[in-house]
Amino acid sequence: MVRRNQSGPTPTRIDRDFPHQVALLDDVCVDRNFQRIHEFCKGLGVEWHTRHVIAIWPNGKHENHRLHCFADAAPAEAFQAHFGGVMFDPKRDRQGGLAKGAWKRSEPWRRIVRAEGPYSRLP
Repeated sequence: MVRRNQSGPTPTRIDRDFPHQVALLDDVCVDRNFQRIHEFCKGLGVEWHTRHVIAIWPNGKHENHRLHCFADAAPAEAFQAHFGGVMFDPKRDRQGGLAKGAWKRSEPWRRIVRAEGPYSRLP
């Protein structure tokens, strides 16, 4: 059995204590973008955590997303305004309300991140 990393809070605790979450495609949260996201969140001066969720659309398409989780709405809204993404409600959006449930999307699939904004400014 795979053991959970004990260095951070449990997924249930993150969903409970940091319910204001913004989903970004996991693929864009790496390399230089990871550094930009980290510096932006540090600049907000608040604690935040990240989690993963798999989004599943009615047509069967799956995408991995990284959730950027905040305790209050204001930093989550500032994060979304800067990086884009989709607001995620862990109680409403997770399949069955489970801490590790998938994100069942009801609308037709569309790309969340466009080739504009902070991601397009890579040197």
